[in-house]
Amino acid sequence: MKLNLKTFIAVIGMFSLTIDGYAEEKELIDYVNPNIGTAHCRWFFYTPAAVPFGMAKLAPSTDAHLGNPGGWQAVGYDFRHTSIEGFANFHEFQVGGVVIAPTVGKLQTVPGELDNPDGGYRSRFDKKDEVADPGYYSVVLKDYQVKAELTVTKRVGFHRYTYPESEQSNLIFDIGNKQGESGEVVDACVRYTSDGRVEGYVVTSPVYVNIYQKGANVRMYFSALIDKKPDQVGTFIKDKIMLGQSEVKGPGAGLYLTFSTHKDEAVNIKIGLSYTSVENARLNMQEEAAGLDFDMAHAQASKIWNDALGRIVVEGGKQDDKVKFYTGLFHALLGRGLASDCNGCYPKNDGSVGRIPLGKDGKPLHHHYNTDAIWGGFWNLTQLWTLAYPEYYSEFVNSQLLVYKDAGWLGDGIACSKYVSGVGTNFTSLAIAAAYNCGIRTFDVDLGYEAALKNEIEWRNRIEGAGKMDVRQFVERGYSPYEPRFDMKTTKEGSGFAASHTMEYCFSSYAVGQFAKHLGKMEDYKKLHKLSEGWKLLFDKETRLIRPKDTQGNFIKDFNPLAPWKGFQEGNAVQYTFYVPHQIEDLVNMVGKDEFNTRLDSIFLLSQKNVFGGGQTVDAFAGLNTVYNHGNQPNLHISWLFNFSGKPYLSQKWVHAILNEFYGVEGIHGYGYGQDEDQGQLGAWYVMSSIGLFDVKGLTEINPQFQIGAPLFDKVTIRLNKKYYSGDTFTIQAERDVEDACYIHSINLNGKTRNTVMLPFEEVVNGGYLSLDLSQTPNTLLTH
Repeated sequence: MKLNLKTFIAVIGMFSLTIDGYAEEKELIDYVNPNIGTAHCRWFFYTPAAVPFGMAKLAPSTDAHLGNPGGWQAVGYDFRHTSIEGFANFHEFQVGGVVIAPTVGKLQTVPGELDNPDGGYRSRFDKKDEVADPGYYSVVLKDYQVKAELTVTKRVGFHRYTYPESEQSNLIFDIGNKQGESGEVVDACVRYTSDGRVEGYVVTSPVYVNIYQKGANVRMYFSALIDKKPDQVGTFIKDKIMLGQSEVKGPGAGLYLTFSTHKDEAVNIKIGLSYTSVENARLNMQEEAAGLDFDMAHAQASKIWNDALGRIVVEGGKQDDKVKFYTGLFHALLGRGLASDCNGCYPKNDGSVGRIPLGKDGKPLHHHYNTDAIWGGFWNLTQLWTLAYPEYYSEFVNSQLLVYKDAGWLGDGIACSKYVSGVGTNFTSLAIAAAYNCGIRTFDVDLGYEAALKNEIEWRNRIEGAGKMDVRQFVERGYSPYEPRFDMKTTKEGSGFAASHTMEYCFSSYAVGQFAKHLGKMEDYKKLHKLSEGWKLLFDKETRLIRPKDTQGNFIKDFNPLAPWKGFQEGNAVQYTFYVPHQIEDLVNMVGKDEFNTRLDSIFLLSQKNVFGGGQTVDAFAGLNTVYNHGNQPNLHISWLFNFSGKPYLSQKWVHAILNEFYGVEGIHGYGYGQDEDQGQLGAWYVMSSIGLFDVKGLTEINPQFQIGAPLFDKVTIRLNKKYYSGDTFTIQAERDVEDACYIHSINLNGKTRNTVMLPFEEVVNGGYLSLDLSQTPNTLLTH
């Protein structure tokens, strides 16, 4: 066999790293399996052809045209489906569209249904013909014998379709139909231009935008170059075909090109994307992809992913754990993608186009992003960003402040700057405060503090999109009241989720209070600190649980601690009682240390039988009425709470069990069974917990600190960003007496023995070496 130099280097690389006697490929992307957990996954979850935090997110769809009535249900791609309807270019929370589909033979212009693939342009496929890697996707469309391949730059999609010999090979641009979470189409346009481009836009009305900012919409623009001149051009509106027409407008609009192809002829498409204009879509393509072909773009995307994943390098441990780790990290870096163009243009909240200021180098000072709510993200995403990707965290904060400057309120979730609060609360202020407390201050601090404080205590002229519509009740009473008449709504008088809102508002008040204290704003600090203790008003001494109160200040009657939605959002009283991360020692004392530990340990013993969530029921909300639900945000910190109740070894035990049992490496059992993996949150939890660093308080203290757990890997190397931190690397080394040892026997930091599981954040980002001896026997002498 002859080897060229490139192939020779690749082969040598395969044998350059040996762990436990097995040769492993050096590239980190080889550990990522995007197909894990794709049964019953969200619209934005499965986008293998993307780069970290990019705008262009290309993926196959199996049922995307169905949309979803609530705006959040699983739709788009499902591991269990056997036919593909096309390849969408935009995938974000509440954002989706611009589909391209290759076919051969008789033209069809509707996607068809899963149970009748022949009724539309969709095609059957086999899993064995599917390849999904970070930055790349390919599949063979069996009905047409077309090989489809996808790759990207930040704002440009690359499609390569290899056709069989045919006198009628078609390329369909389905633009004017709903996709995933995008909602109904308000308007669309697609045209074939005189210079051979396919260009246009689609305007949609997503469900959550309609709830929180009625009348607003989301616009997506595109400009595509095809490297083969078509024999025929036509347009369509759904199933009505207009032969020879080169432009069409309105809902249902689409365009097709027809070619003659020889066997294995590839047709390449570059498609520039933008949320502001067709002109900027063209510009994005020119700036990012003018000199790139498909293979060059693929190689570049692979390098970008390897570099990004390489911020945290894990060695040793089990193969499946490395797959879970890097797949989880992949998802954490995949969500919350670019919404601004290469020239700094971005969609403003009012529908106009804004411009981010340019630096001396002529480039925007920062980027703007679409983002799902940060609800629960402080127990996964923000900790990961702070540790390994502080430059992105900085951009996230600057992005949120753009919306605040434009519209006057922070938005917990934003889709093209439109408010999509989602759960009707707002934790953006906590995220801003935590960034500052961790030393990430590359934003307008005065503006950031103003926005954060307003979010916590202001109700006058508050808009629906800013969430927390019951915040006046919290500020004046110390809690938000619950009554059945509020049902599933949040009003100025109270909320159907009043008790959980109270717990959440207390935590974010604490975080912004720490921000205030840091800045020397002591009057604000005192007010916020008092608000942070409001949860105590809902503590029922009889049941020792958090219990909703009504508008008269009375605990509600007919109280069922396991009932979701009765004062608690996406959870219940048993789960939410532990939602006091900022004052957990106070909760331990009020419950009683022994009872606290017994109750929490019993909760995990029970929930282990149910895979720490909803069992094997494939549904996002399967675990809402259980005692513990790892498949949703409100519970993600409680396995670490034993660190504050005198039994750190129980946190080590149960975190280890969740890592091993809740997470899997299959299409159905990936993140639980069809649980709600919100833009990388469950993946990021795995990353942080598996390296043994986690903070119950979400890094919100003035001097934040991690709690140390037992890593799954023999060695973890965190590469620190020198722009933000003084250290180069922080290394964690674990020695274990047996393979599955999960208890910390001893801790050594930079050559000094420690007897506490608390690790100051500063000690980590200054760089250093943490050595852990792990045992199968608990060490009961370690303290917090």
